[in-house]
Amino acid sequence: MDSNSDFLVQFKNVQKSYDGVHLVVKDFNVDMVRGEFLTMLGPSGSGKTTCLMMLAGFETATSGDIILDGQSINNVAPHKRDIGMVFQNYALFPHMSVAENLAFPLQVRKMGKSEITDKVNHALKMVRLDHFANRRPAQLSGGQQQRVAVARALVFEPKLVLMDEPLGALDKNLREEMQYEIKHIHEDLGVTMLYVTHDQVEALTMSDRIAVFDDGIVQQLATPHVLYDQPCNAFVANFIGENNRLMGKVTAINGDICTVELKGGGGVVQAKKINVGAVGDDTTLSLRPERVTVNPAAGTCANNCNATVEELIYHGDHTRTRVSVSGNTDFIIKVPNTHNQQHMKRGESISIGWDTDDCRALDA
Repeated sequence: MDSNSDFLVQFKNVQKSYDGVHLVVKDFNVDMVRGEFLTMLGPSGSGKTTCLMMLAGFETATSGDIILDGQSINNVAPHKRDIGMVFQNYALFPHMSVAENLAFPLQVRKMGKSEITDKVNHALKMVRLDHFANRRPAQLSGGQQQRVAVARALVFEPKLVLMDEPLGALDKNLREEMQYEIKHIHEDLGVTMLYVTHDQVEALTMSDRIAVFDDGIVQQLATPHVLYDQPCNAFVANFIGENNRLMGKVTAINGDICTVELKGGGGVVQAKKINVGAVGDDTTLSLRPERVTVNPAAGTCANNCNATVEELIYHGDHTRTRVSVSGNTDFIIKVPNTHNQQHMKRGESISIGWDTDDCRALDA
């Protein structure tokens, strides 16, 4: 970006401590582009929700600066920040109808009755609830209540919408449906959204970019594709998607490729040098299950190892195959169920292979 005007939100060296000793957020620096969908992803206690609450104004930064639309908001009251918010528990007023819930933030802003009616009707159509305007929240399903919560956050056309684990209370099918619903609303309106979740699938499905948190620090900030295919360290590789780990020692480095001797007598393989220091260092090799080939033809894979089949689980479109290799008994391969699929048996010795570019040498 050429100038700060391209950013709607900027966190500059933000830190947060609740006890004055331990930092739950450590030197947080993130810029949000206008109109993007940014997700903060991480395990419980990693600092992601604290960052969202500081932006909303419900928590105060211990140090650093939070900038919204070019202005510092450290001392701005929450209700003056022009931010919409969606919570996990919906936070709808139970004594009000759906339409009244949506009208409330407009009434607070002293809009006229006709303008309020127009905006409420538009918001209800946007979330496909225009036939439910007179119902109370208790008369709606969980998914419908969540739609009302989303509509209420958008009805006054805020600069920014914050969502804190908004789908956590929904069942799996409804959760997936709402992921697409929110994604489509974002695409249609172009509103800037900051989303907090611990669900990696949710983050990969919905986001333009994802900030992966651990221990109060952003480990990596990138697009879903880059996070999955190019994790910068072992934590990100293990937290995003399914990941196989092989332990080894670096025996040679040639540019961005390193040679690694696998522990447990697994032989020697080539890997992309991503987060290792020097020859002699221990490393963790990261390899996605779908990038591994079973019994590859000679010369088709740069790396080959012997493995033993431990378990076969049928998943419809693929068979989840657990093998033991180089001392790791939880190495997973996703074998597509095609017409020419190779049928394996438990206890069978097989060969597995993969390309050098699919194997990343990371911190031990």
